[in-house]
Amino acid sequence: MSVAGKSPGAFITFEGGEGAGKSTQLRAVAPRLEALGYEVVATREPGGSPGAEALRELLLFGKHDLSARAEIMTHFAARCDHVDQVIRPAMEAGKIVLCDRFFDSTMAYQGYGRGEGDPALIGMIRSLINLVDLKPDLTVLFEVGLDTGHRRITARAADLSGQDAPLDRYESADRAFHARLAAGFREIADAEPERFVRISSESEDAPAITDRVVNLLKTFLEKR
Repeated sequence: MSVAGKSPGAFITFEGGEGAGKSTQLRAVAPRLEALGYEVVATREPGGSPGAEALRELLLFGKHDLSARAEIMTHFAARCDHVDQVIRPAMEAGKIVLCDRFFDSTMAYQGYGRGEGDPALIGMIRSLINLVDLKPDLTVLFEVGLDTGHRRITARAADLSGQDAPLDRYESADRAFHARLAAGFREIADAEPERFVRISSESEDAPAITDRVVNLLKTFLEKR
């Protein structure tokens, strides 16, 4: 519940390709909104609930490749549990849910990236989105150039060298995949301009980007 009094919860998603900085921004934005008086739940996909986190391990680090359809279905199985166990209850309690990825990532990654725009896979994802029956109130899309994204992924890989947190299968994908992914996100955002806000995250000045996002969300929430 916000300082403005009783108000409905809100569901806000942060989207973007690898190296775009959306996870960093979500971690920075959440406490800033809490300082403004909002009750905030910060979560992520795939994952966010105990069952969905188990499926996340399979999807990102599993040793067996799933078929395209099975991979999509597994993402949505995790999503349904996440929505039922975490997102809807938080919204019903009047909280602001900030989610690192949601169904737009499945469309971009599995539909456009891995699926290369296969109409059958795109149609399948759209049908599953309808079944989930929950759309973000606002989606912030962080956009970054391929070279910058690759440089950040490479730096992260160096930082993780020798640790128990390897790059996942998407971070390790080739440049062509990341190009399709970026194009997919652009197409998704262009189709729903009323829901998406696009922010360039090329700058290395992360605090300045955080300030911009906080002001954006503050204005959005105050108008609800």
